Order: sequence, then structure tokens, then C-alpha cells
Amino acid sequence: MIVPRHPQRFDEVAALMRASGLSIARRSEWGETPHPADLDADAWLGDSMREMPLYYGLAQVALLGGSFAPLGGQNLIEAAACGCPVVMGPHTFNFAEAAELAAQAEAAQRVDGIAAGLDAALSLLGDAPALGEAGRRAREFAAAHRGAAQRMAEAITTLWPEVQSGGETH
Repeated sequence: MIVPRHPQRFDEVAALMRASGLSIARRSEWGETPHPADLDADAWLGDSMREMPLYYGLAQVALLGGSFAPLGGQNLIEAAACGCPVVMGPHTFNFAEAAELAAQAEAAQRVDGIAAGLDAALSLLGDAPALGEAGRRAREFAAAHRGAAQRMAEAITTLWPEVQSGGETH
């Protein structure tokens, strides 16, 4: 399954997949379930919005493609929260702290390039105990860092008491 993060890339990625010789099924073309013919496709293209938990829930390993080029990376916490082990590249500046903490907790693997990323993902897929352990660590990491929005809201209301009481700010 390939899931581009930006809708403007859906058609481009579909064309690249077909040009590589893959038969594909596009999520946007079915309703609640895939068409019977889609089950035989070589790959699925996740070209729908607001369904990342579904995709991560289906995946056994997440290879964060946006982290292999200097694009800033992707939110690995989404995958971790679904218990999906993460393999990420060197470019995670948009999520630097989360990426570093996940790597330290062994909830994600950082590799130098896409070939090493594919090797790491395939290695996990071929080792059921390691895959299970990686999924457990991912879930634990996500659970340990859950509630950031609530903590931020509490910090803001502490800094501006009038916001907490509903008063006007100046």
C-alpha cells in the first residue's frame, strides 16, 4: 500500500505505480469495501483523506517516505498509536523531537536511505517476534506521549488566567 500525504500527488503516484508495471487499486474508487478485482491488485493506492489510522491499522510496517528526502518527514506518532512499527529516513526536521524520542525508545528505526529502509522493513516482516516487539514498543511510545494537546491547552490557560475564566484578552 502506498499512501501519498498530499492529494495533489494522488494521480502522479498512480501513474508512477502503473509505469512500474504494478496493477493498482485506488481506495477512492470503492465504497466501504474493495471491489473483488481490487483484491488481486499488486498494490493499493491510499488516495483518500482522513483515513491514516485505517492504513496504519492495515499495515505491518510503515516506511515514512517523506523522511528519505529533505522534505521534513511525517508524523510517526500516528503510526505508532496504531501499533505499526516505523522505519524512517534521515530527514525528520518537522518532527525532530518525536523522531529522536521514538528512535531512543526503539519505537522507530532510523536508516540512512531508502534502500536501507526497504531492507529494515523487509527484515521486520521476515521476523515475527521482532515485528511483534516493534509494534509493542510503538504502542508504548505513543501511549507515553499521549495528551500533548491537553497539556498545551492547560499551559496556555495557566499563562493567561482571563482565557480560563472566559474574560477578554488585551
